[in-house]
Amino acid sequence: MADIQWVAASTGMRRRVLADGEKLMLVEVHLDQGAIVAEHSHIHEQATYVIRGRIQFTLSGNTVELSAGQSIFIPSNALHQVTASEETLLLDTFSPPREDFRS
Repeated sequence: MADIQWVAASTGMRRRVLADGEKLMLVEVHLDQGAIVAEHSHIHEQATYVIRGRIQFTLSGNTVELSAGQSIFIPSNALHQVTASEETLLLDTFSPPREDFRS
């Protein structure tokens, strides 16, 4: 994985695609403390797993705090937003794969 390049996605956020298949994509996401992933939605189902750190995750208007070892499922087209309470490393899985993440 050391040769997989990080891509700056927004202020305080970078990502790299670890696995990219026909029906599934695995993405590592690094968030600096205080980074915000603005509210958005997409057609993809998403599962997010917190490797380390802590985030405030808002899904369809409900906010939960997630820390290392916890995960959340985001249904297709659900509005969601993330705020990093501290430096955080996540694994995001998308189905179908995110075409906009492919280089």
